[in-house]
Amino acid sequence: MNNYIEVIAIVEGKTEQIFIERILAPYIGHKNIGMRATQISKPGQKGGDVRFSRVRRDLENHLKQRADTYVTTFIDYYGIKEWPGLDLVPPNASPAQIAGTINGATRTQVVSLFPGRQAERRFIPFVAVHEFEALLFSDAGILAGQLGIDESKVATVVSACGSPEKINNNPMTAPSKRLDAWSANGKFLKTTMGITIAKEIGIDKIRNACPLFDAWLTVFEALQSGCQ
Repeated sequence: MNNYIEVIAIVEGKTEQIFIERILAPYIGHKNIGMRATQISKPGQKGGDVRFSRVRRDLENHLKQRADTYVTTFIDYYGIKEWPGLDLVPPNASPAQIAGTINGATRTQVVSLFPGRQAERRFIPFVAVHEFEALLFSDAGILAGQLGIDESKVATVVSACGSPEKINNNPMTAPSKRLDAWSANGKFLKTTMGITIAKEIGIDKIRNACPLFDAWLTVFEALQSGCQ
């Protein structure tokens, strides 16, 4: 018998929604994992200023639905404000420490807020360190080719930082800021070119280069394999 699980991903903005719907969902769909994305529902506000108060209502609404669905988040660490665990992240924390602190605190908060919704089992938080754009550094050749720059520019950044998820979140050196600087018009088109690059790279390469992203997907694969 084929086991199947359904996952609802609450995402920061349009780019993340498209990434999940067009690239990630088909990939994990072959593994009997259905994922659909929904943007944070706060009229008049967009990505880049993400507060837990904006996400709380969506979490509650989705946890109230069928008990056999899982709920996750796909939020950029670079953009969050007023978020569980944010003040607990130690200075110079590694990506693993950042993710562990934020994801752990978020899960604790959600379990506490919504008793009776089986959040301890159904809620799998994910914060992208440092932001979605970091994933695009998973293949230096593809990223450089799409931007029309020398591959060594990208490779040097990844080598110096250690991995895409370690490209830091300084306002001048965050992945998105680097991409802006390398773009012809000074502004990287995240929702169009970003999606094109991610699709060309592919999820397997992104998983190989980004261990936190890989660990997030591994959770769902383990849940699917454990279904009865």
